[in-house]
Amino acid sequence: HLQLVESGGGLVQPGGSLRLSCVVSGDNLHDYAIGWFRQAPGKEREEVSCISRSGDRTKFAVAVEGRFTISRDNNKNAVYLHMESLKPEDTAVYSCAADLLAYRDPHYCPDSATEYEYWGQGTQVTVSS
Repeated sequence: HLQLVESGGGLVQPGGSLRLSCVVSGDNLHDYAIGWFRQAPGKEREEVSCISRSGDRTKFAVAVEGRFTISRDNNKNAVYLHMESLKPEDTAVYSCAADLLAYRDPHYCPDSATEYEYWGQGTQVTVSS
């Protein structure tokens, strides 16, 4: 089955930047829409961003819009979350998830976390002085 492995997390000061990677194995990345989620201690899981199979449809949570960007490189089987101007409230475990959409709308970005079939283990992002 599909596996997803996140990397790139770590400790960064407020205002800093990080790039998270989600590397997919076991299937072709181009068959999947990919989402990024985060969960902080004591809080509900939050959808951060999504990118469609084609890469031309993306969405972002209001809390991160303008600071985060998402991109995909199907040749490397990887999706990236570029995070800039990081704030302490961005501290969380960040996970990527995949929704199998082969032979379906290549421009679709899932509307809910329940649509995603596969999840990675997550990578810790800590924003602190």
